[in-house]
Amino acid sequence: MQERTLPQMKTYLVGGAVRDALLGYPCSERDWVVVGATPDNMLQLGYQQVGKDFPVFLHPETKDEHALARTERKQGHGYTGFAVHCDPAVTLEEDLVRRDLTINAMARDESGAIVDPYGGQRDLQARVLRHVSEAFIEDPLRVLRTARFAARYAHLGFTVAPETLALMSDIVRQGELAHLPAERVWVEMQRALGERNPDIFITVLRGCGALRALLPEVDALFGVPQSPQHHPEVDTGLHTLMVLQQSALLTPAADVRFAALLHDVGKGVTPEAEWPRHVAHEHRGLPLVRAICARLRAPNQYRDLALQVCEFHLLCHRAQELRGKTLLKLLRGTGALRQPERFEAFLLACEADARGRAGSEQSAYSQSAYLREALQLILSVNARTLMAQGLDGKALGNAITAEQTRLLDVMRLEHR
Repeated sequence: MQERTLPQMKTYLVGGAVRDALLGYPCSERDWVVVGATPDNMLQLGYQQVGKDFPVFLHPETKDEHALARTERKQGHGYTGFAVHCDPAVTLEEDLVRRDLTINAMARDESGAIVDPYGGQRDLQARVLRHVSEAFIEDPLRVLRTARFAARYAHLGFTVAPETLALMSDIVRQGELAHLPAERVWVEMQRALGERNPDIFITVLRGCGALRALLPEVDALFGVPQSPQHHPEVDTGLHTLMVLQQSALLTPAADVRFAALLHDVGKGVTPEAEWPRHVAHEHRGLPLVRAICARLRAPNQYRDLALQVCEFHLLCHRAQELRGKTLLKLLRGTGALRQPERFEAFLLACEADARGRAGSEQSAYSQSAYLREALQLILSVNARTLMAQGLDGKALGNAITAEQTRLLDVMRLEHR
């Protein structure tokens, strides 16, 4: 590869690539910091500028991002309220100190030596997520990022340092999260849902008060009791965390995990006089799910699946008890006939719900196979055969429904 430097320039690999290499953890991104160069220098060397707020360039061959060393000064709210200073005199240490966590504030020079001015290697060994400096509090997005890293590395024993959690709480108390664009919140949440332990993301957010600010409907579930007969863990918030954990064991799909997170939000608005029962919580939850998805600007795919799981998860659990008419309602309501892939996602979320109870983590979920069989049965009804009998329009539709219902009732009896 052709060398793309000038004598005064020094290029360092930084951030996640250094951190994960030291952890022996897979990492696909490689980011670089360039010290001692100007934007003109980079352009002369064939780099393509892509940054607007500060100079970031793509390497002409590898397409890796190369950012000029910079400093930042807070001058407004949110994660974009910064004045950025970029100059060849800015040192690597000055660039690294503006980063969020010590484990992300390390660099590797061209000889392979690690540059670690803020104790990142020490905190890697101690399994601690610790802020680099008090400047951490200037960027509210770091609350979500830190919680996301906790979800990613929890299985390795990482926890958030108490002093860092205190700063995250300060950010929340100052109301800074309200200045984050919904799009940025969603990006972090979606990425966190895809991590190995997404339940830890929720736990950390709750620990610093951010869950109440961002997802008050989920935060409201903690402390709400359920019947110990069906939920030995009792607490609805704890159940939600267990369901989210089970969903992560079942699938990497973030939309399924999102649906698992929201499936019981209706229990948060059950009148206390009705506790520990939550009659019709699946219907009470629907407007809450819609509000959450609108506020976060969640993609339609996530919204639609979350709504289906919220509304129909109880029917799914009772699938083998349902009469044909109700079972057909379940299959149609979940879009099983039109979108079989989403129906599979629905089944995964429901299985996670069933397993997300104390003592049921390893339980089989026979409802999935039963519903797949039911779906194939109703798909076997041939409309052309009925049309040959002279049926059309509403009469044809009624005949199809009647035959599908009959087949499902026969199936139910055969499975007894």
